[in-house]
Amino acid sequence: MKIQRKLLFLPLLCIAFLQAQAQSTLSVEYIMRDPLWMGTFPSSASWSDDSQTIYFRYNQANDPADSLYKLALSKKGDISKLSWAEMRANERSGEEFNSDKSLRLYQKDKKLMLEVMATGISTTLIEWPENFSNAKFMANENEISFASKNNLYVLNRTSKTTRKVTNISTESKPKDKSNTEDGKVARLESENLELLDVVKERKENDKMRREYREAFRDAGEEEFTYYTEGKSPVNLQLSPDGNYATFSIYTSSSNKNTIVPDYVDASGYTTDLNTRSKVGTTPTKMEVGIYDLNRDTVYFISSSDLPGIKDLPDYVTDYPDKTWGEKERDVMISSPYFSPDGKKAIVNIGSVDNKDRWIAAIDLQTGKLNTLDRQRDEAWIAGPGIGRSFFGGTLGWLPNSTHIFFQSEESGYSHLYLLDVTTNEKKALTSGNYEVFDPFLSKDKKSWYLTTSEVDPGERHFYKMPVMGGKMEKLTSMTGNNEVALSPDEKKLAIIYSYSNKPAELFLQDNKVGAKAEQLTSGQSEEFKAYNWKDPEIIRFTAKDGAQVPARLYKPDPAKKNGAAVVFVHGAGYLQNVHKWWSSYFREYMFHNLLTDLGYTVLDIDYRGSAGYGRDWRTGIYRHMGGKDLSDQVDGVKYLVANHGVDPDRVGLYGGSYGGFITLMALFNASETFKSGAALRSVTDWAHYNHGYTANILNTPEEDPIAYRRSSPIYFAEGLKGNLLMAHGMVDVNVHFQDVVRLSQRFIELGKDNWEMAIYPVEDHGFVEPSSWTDEYKRILKLFNSTLLEE
Repeated sequence: MKIQRKLLFLPLLCIAFLQAQAQSTLSVEYIMRDPLWMGTFPSSASWSDDSQTIYFRYNQANDPADSLYKLALSKKGDISKLSWAEMRANERSGEEFNSDKSLRLYQKDKKLMLEVMATGISTTLIEWPENFSNAKFMANENEISFASKNNLYVLNRTSKTTRKVTNISTESKPKDKSNTEDGKVARLESENLELLDVVKERKENDKMRREYREAFRDAGEEEFTYYTEGKSPVNLQLSPDGNYATFSIYTSSSNKNTIVPDYVDASGYTTDLNTRSKVGTTPTKMEVGIYDLNRDTVYFISSSDLPGIKDLPDYVTDYPDKTWGEKERDVMISSPYFSPDGKKAIVNIGSVDNKDRWIAAIDLQTGKLNTLDRQRDEAWIAGPGIGRSFFGGTLGWLPNSTHIFFQSEESGYSHLYLLDVTTNEKKALTSGNYEVFDPFLSKDKKSWYLTTSEVDPGERHFYKMPVMGGKMEKLTSMTGNNEVALSPDEKKLAIIYSYSNKPAELFLQDNKVGAKAEQLTSGQSEEFKAYNWKDPEIIRFTAKDGAQVPARLYKPDPAKKNGAAVVFVHGAGYLQNVHKWWSSYFREYMFHNLLTDLGYTVLDIDYRGSAGYGRDWRTGIYRHMGGKDLSDQVDGVKYLVANHGVDPDRVGLYGGSYGGFITLMALFNASETFKSGAALRSVTDWAHYNHGYTANILNTPEEDPIAYRRSSPIYFAEGLKGNLLMAHGMVDVNVHFQDVVRLSQRFIELGKDNWEMAIYPVEDHGFVEPSSWTDEYKRILKLFNSTLLEE
């Protein structure tokens, strides 16, 4: 008996010895405080119109949130917060420039202002009686178009006259009231007005107000009215030549939203938060109308002739017993992009199933489309600069009105293209195994400025390139992320720069190749600088299918190494965290420093589905989340065991959101690899997540149930063998608390007892309170220490 007791006591001695040897000046309580303890770090740099002052978000005064600060180039050491008066003076709501940027339009209350950029002097062009928007210079820059009350107007700067150019009514088209019940109603109204003076007076006042608004119209414009039958037109715009107007009509779907209870509402009562609908919902429908001002007629763009509009996805072959009828797929059409001369227009069209993106030229006289470029992806269309039909993306015209520019993943990586709409000749301006971000034209329209990952997937640099293509000049040189704001005179670069272990700072550099960047801010607190934050090594390991998987590796001091490892799984799915700049996961980064100090080896993987590595990597999880993205975690552990002395029986993993999902799949389907895991705010059943994200990857539950069944952890809960911690905010309106509630019931019914759950009553998807972060990560550390350091 004495011998047995001694043997049982040995593991406890080993744990005590390891913990005594491996200490850290960090603690969970220390690193999970309000981030203000770390210092203040700049973001969102911009310039004054005269290129002499840099504006940026900052917080020198320990305010509750960042504010707008300024730094004048003439006084580089003087950083000051803008007053409310200064911010108000610098506001330019709805600003729009003319072609050479010598003039700027903007809105001030209900006034349309014109500013001469050389002098900074603004004048009022017009004070409008109603709200207005979308003021733009026309091809003849003496005229300006704008939208108000569902119609378009044109202002002549010389004559100061305004004319209404469209006549759109949201009412239903009037019916013939003769010999109908409506006619009877009209007679009753007439009799009522004769009898009741107050009602008659109010009717006449309404008529006077209407006539006042209509006084801006030209005589005779009432001859044609387009009735929208109760729907409000949006995105109204006038072609630069003034011949066509376009607008969009949305038909909203009536999808059922989910309810998230808030148990700690200030009222003391449980309240319901009306949140999102679930995947598989009916999409909003959108039509784009063309209003021919010369012919007084309206017609709509049709997608019926788009090539491949009836194509079925490849996955239908997995359902041989289902009949797939031939039909046109639903699409979403962008607002038209007019050429600078106004004579041509293009649209960006995305199929609702997101497997096709068409860029098409519009025949403005008929609304018919001529496809210029089609990008088909059997997984889903995405990537930097691609966007969707109704938001984001790189698309526009060169000044010559013959070439359009756009980004496409045609080559497998997102690159910048030109296409001549008169010849359909397409040219790739960039190429290679890297991606392009945020290209824009120089002021003189002769060059491109763009950011790329050409040097390395983990770096971002700023380049200049001739407008029709040619050699790219690399303008930045600091290793890491260079987020550049170009000065209006294009002589200077304001750079928000960071490195793996160095939070962002503001730098200034001349816009020249080889120029040295000058640091303008130094925001780290002395407390933050006192610790030697680790620069994780970026490695690649070989996956079972031969792919080279990138990862961040945190290695402990050999004297402290305990043989245990923790794998971190980043969230969002399509996100990059293996890079050489300061991570948005800065709390997790600090936690990894703490773990390494305690002797753990930490691996942070850009698994299949992550951003930054092209189309094939992005779509590697199509129709099977928890497939290659999970096997990449398993292969990462094999790499650690083979190369860094990690004990295969002492490996845990954790992550939030998508990372929480992978943690569940790992403990259910790879229990031989992972002994413990912490799943934070995790998706447990993809059929309960939102449509926009999930339908891209798994299609819909109705059409592709196989993909959902093999991708949802709740169906594999019986495989739990290790130790599981689940943590979730109860007012999470992204991944609902319902997800872990349903999984918990599944565990109960399966008789599982090796799991626990921590709930956070006041937290949404992204935690806010330092106390919540601290509690969560204390539990994670306790889980790993108690389960991975045992002999």
